[in-house]
Amino acid sequence: MRLMNLPAPRLAVPFLLLLATGVSTAGRDTDEDKFRQLEEILPTPNAYRTASGAPGHEYWQQRADHAIEVELDDETQHLYGSETITYTNNSPDTLPYLWVQIDPNIYSPESHAALIAEANLDQPSYRSIGSLLARESFDGSAQITRVADGAGEALAHTIVGTMMRIDLAEPLATGGTTTFSIDWNYSINEHRKVRGRTGFEFFEEDGNYLYEIAQWFPRMAAYTDVTGWQHKQFLGRGEFTLEFGDYKVAITVPEDHVVAATGVLQNPDEVLTPTQQERLARAADADTPVFIVTPEEAEANETRKPDGKKTWVFHAENVRDFAFASSRKFIWDAMGHDVEGRTVMAMSAYPKEGEPLWSKYSTHAIAHTLDAYGKFCFPYPYPVAWSINGPVGGMEYPMICFNGPRPEEDGTYSARTKYGLISVIIHEVGHNWFPMIVNSDERQWTWMDEGLNTFVQYLAEQEWEEDYPSWRGEPKKIVEYMSDPKSVPIMTNSESILQFGSNAYAKPATALNVLRETVMGRELFDFAFKQYAERWRFKRPMPADLFRTMEDASSVDLDWFWRGWFYTTDHTDLSIENLRLYTIDTRAPEVEKARRKQERAEEPATLAAQRNRSITKRADVFPELKDFYNEYDELDVTDNDVADFLALVEDLEEDERELLGLTRNFYVIDLANRGGLVMPVILDVRYTDGTAEEIRIPAEVWRRNAASVGKLVMTEKTIERIRLDPHLETADVDLANNHYPRLPVEEKLELTKDPDRRNPMQEAAEAEKKAEKSPDGTD
Repeated sequence: MRLMNLPAPRLAVPFLLLLATGVSTAGRDTDEDKFRQLEEILPTPNAYRTASGAPGHEYWQQRADHAIEVELDDETQHLYGSETITYTNNSPDTLPYLWVQIDPNIYSPESHAALIAEANLDQPSYRSIGSLLARESFDGSAQITRVADGAGEALAHTIVGTMMRIDLAEPLATGGTTTFSIDWNYSINEHRKVRGRTGFEFFEEDGNYLYEIAQWFPRMAAYTDVTGWQHKQFLGRGEFTLEFGDYKVAITVPEDHVVAATGVLQNPDEVLTPTQQERLARAADADTPVFIVTPEEAEANETRKPDGKKTWVFHAENVRDFAFASSRKFIWDAMGHDVEGRTVMAMSAYPKEGEPLWSKYSTHAIAHTLDAYGKFCFPYPYPVAWSINGPVGGMEYPMICFNGPRPEEDGTYSARTKYGLISVIIHEVGHNWFPMIVNSDERQWTWMDEGLNTFVQYLAEQEWEEDYPSWRGEPKKIVEYMSDPKSVPIMTNSESILQFGSNAYAKPATALNVLRETVMGRELFDFAFKQYAERWRFKRPMPADLFRTMEDASSVDLDWFWRGWFYTTDHTDLSIENLRLYTIDTRAPEVEKARRKQERAEEPATLAAQRNRSITKRADVFPELKDFYNEYDELDVTDNDVADFLALVEDLEEDERELLGLTRNFYVIDLANRGGLVMPVILDVRYTDGTAEEIRIPAEVWRRNAASVGKLVMTEKTIERIRLDPHLETADVDLANNHYPRLPVEEKLELTKDPDRRNPMQEAAEAEKKAEKSPDGTD
């Protein structure tokens, strides 16, 4: 690092020369054009997806409606299901077979996910080793017992890992519909031992179970205009690519269980007491959460034995998935929330172990999310939004999500737990927008839902309270990852991502925040982002659709931004390399020569020159050796100098003569791009008179040379210091080179005391003394 703590050099030059010097003439780095357009990378627009980023006039997507009956065996932790799927082929293609996802097969010991799991023994713990052993012996794969067509005739099928191909008796033509049924069952994983996005939790203290059930039924794989069948194996990271449809689901559980699920409960009079039904009706108009199942009722449920079974029936329209939770331990609270004149039931279910944290924050966090996401995207379209506390730490499904944080056993909790709960609820409820409605391909692109959702989560968190401690979103919080040489581009397949949270969540969220605050401005960004969300709700966007929509709706060329942030691992490291000062040479000899004399007088004498002053000089001993040049000073004003100046002035136009008297300072700030990522340049300029100026320069300043550029600043003031990125808005990884002149690099020395080390003989002697003492501690 070059330290530059000297004042800016002052250069007096003729005005015409100044103009040439003030313009950057450096050649473009032809090896890599940071502003090269993405047209050669993005897919060619067509009738399905337009160049503007909107769905085309021939856009299509498939539909899959489900009718499911499922029973949860609370004695054996086993699930039995039977479903009928009605599949509509809206594509222009004839389909000879269908692909169905069998997600429980990820829990087979022979699954791809199990076989490719890498060694991870860096920080072994009792829990991690126990989990490895449990995973080895547990088989939670689905047993497919029946696959039949609408007439009940068996259909040939082939299971390939987490996928199943169903061979149709007749190819399914464009616009056609087919109906088929599947029966299956599987063992539910104990989440503490065999982790995942689903599972049960056993409470040893009261002997009860809590179930969060997801990815539990055979679901249609997506068939799209981009990938055809999206049937990549489910390996754990790349989540789900699904089709929309209506669901009618009947869930049979022990009669004392409370069930929360995707959709609207169809038979409350069969599963709720009259009092609970009255409370639920009252909650719809309440301003604060109302207990539907009180803590006292839930605790009483823990100690009784069920009398039989109950079936809870739910109906959900236009959803891409279905999940549910069930337990006799559930406390249930609810509150109606107004969404553009509609009442959405915000509801939470949690065991007593979640109190007092959950009743205080969960349902309020749901309502807050509905407001914030509705503002930045589109209004929440569903009638219900659930938040469930259970073993799964944070997972999302239509209208329902699973969230993990709990207080300590004594009811206290840390700030980290409190804000962790609020944030995870905002995040998981927010997933209703991305990807449950804006239905991106999670199997391929994790960032399209996690990154966009984390961004809007940040916006929602900042509207919760002043100085909310958001974990992700602020550019300064991503700098360590941005400079990590092991990072991979955001545009990396979900299963190949390294440092998953930073890459798929934090970096894209930060990128959008930088777009909003620094590149586009809030008004332009918010309009364009809402356009994307509204264009693609209940449809399936791809990355190009986002990139193109943001440009289409804003008139801002963002190809350089998508290229740098999403397709490369470049990082922001802009540096102020130098500051040059130019002033106008008046050409007046009495002015310029006097100035040069003053500069010569102020120039420090060298050490040798200082010592040589005491030496006797020959010319002093023999004065006759001195001549004209011993008295001549080239900086004295002569008649010829005056005549030349008058001739110059005579030849100038009036406005040109005025320029010779201009007292303006022309500063050139030399900037370097050390990190490779082109970004806007934000300069905080402080002047010697105490005033300040903020200069904001678009990223296109790097368009001709992405490595270095000189920025001209014209002012009558004198610059004292300059700071780059004063508001920490560009994720600059090295702030030390953001200052001119450079600041000291400060660090604290933490003093430690040498440890009291004992040798083995001393330790043996001490142990012998302890052994000689009696049990009561006396000799």
